[in-house]
Amino acid sequence: MSIEQTIANMARDAKEAAKMVARLGTQEKDKALEGIAQKLLDEAATIKGENEKDLKDAREKELSEAMIDRLTVSDAVIESMAQGLRDVAKLPDPVGRVTGMWSRPNGLQVGRVRIPLGVIGMIYESRPNATIDAAGLCLKAGNAVILRGGSEAFHSNAVLAQIIQGALREAGIPEAAAQVVPVPDRAAVNVLLAQEEYLDLIIPRGGEGLIRFVAENSKIPVLKHYKGVCHVYVDKGADLGMAENVSFNAKAQRPGVCNAMETLLVHEAVAESFLPQMAKRFTEAEVELRGCPKTCDMVPEAKPATDEDWPMEYLDLILTVKVVSSMDEAMDHIGKYGSAHTEAILTSDYARARRFLREVDASVVLVNASTRFNDGGELGLGAEIGISTSKLHAYGPMGLEELTTTKFIVFGDGQVRT
Repeated sequence: MSIEQTIANMARDAKEAAKMVARLGTQEKDKALEGIAQKLLDEAATIKGENEKDLKDAREKELSEAMIDRLTVSDAVIESMAQGLRDVAKLPDPVGRVTGMWSRPNGLQVGRVRIPLGVIGMIYESRPNATIDAAGLCLKAGNAVILRGGSEAFHSNAVLAQIIQGALREAGIPEAAAQVVPVPDRAAVNVLLAQEEYLDLIIPRGGEGLIRFVAENSKIPVLKHYKGVCHVYVDKGADLGMAENVSFNAKAQRPGVCNAMETLLVHEAVAESFLPQMAKRFTEAEVELRGCPKTCDMVPEAKPATDEDWPMEYLDLILTVKVVSSMDEAMDHIGKYGSAHTEAILTSDYARARRFLREVDASVVLVNASTRFNDGGELGLGAEIGISTSKLHAYGPMGLEELTTTKFIVFGDGQVRT
């Protein structure tokens, strides 16, 4: 069967499955999620065996350490995937929830109710755990999903698809409710993006190149974020001990992810007290520092930053550092180089914190906390299918509610329009 026919059949089957999934009750969906979670734990050895095939190929192809990190499925990752499904099962079901009712002068009762989006296509790189997160969230939100992972995770995603569909089958839910594209050929992406008759939304998740390709070639609406150029701003009067710990976590805890800090902004009033010790800690963790002239004067080990550094998403142990004269300068820098992903301020001044929250445009803005918290699980969503910086129709981590929309419902007793 050709790639075109394979994808068209999957899309058509997903559209039919979505009708049934939309009618499922909460208990039915939660039981299926629990079934997938248990099968993940039961089949851990098989999953790791298939994942090792992908890791072997990745090393032979000399993929980056950041890519290999995202590709690796360990026992801890499997347990996390299973727990994520169970967390989603515990969350309130958004489907069918009435979000408001009001009366019109003619006696009509008007309201809005949450409904599934329909069929979602997700295109992503590495991250086999995204296969499970997406399938679980889409199921709980009453949607069908078609998942197209990267060729580097082909074996991992294939075995996860078998586990998901086995659990769905046992729960009496159509297997087509969660499908993984079984074609590693990149042509499958273009074919999937042309299925506007059957798919309602495309969510790309990966590097900027992949996301731009999807956005430019899709005939289906796309929710996306191109990259995560995240900043931490250390304000004057900040608790410098806390600022050091938060800044270190934001950069070094896991540098290869989109919510890692890429630029550290420091108010000149605290720069001399803060930067030398902060730089020492970063250097000990093998973080390469690239700074403005003032930074380089205070931190001899820092390399001069170029114009190309400030908008860069490194996804690596590289950090740009800039000393600013005011919070306005910091916010101007964020406005110019940020990617509307995640921004943080470290401050002891409540009014300045409130102003930063109000004026900085990003999907998540934090006060005195690491940028690494821009994550669906960390924010209480259970899991996330991705992070949107496009604002329509979601902004930030996309959990259950963001995988639904609303329709109007109207109750009357014979009204006619005059």
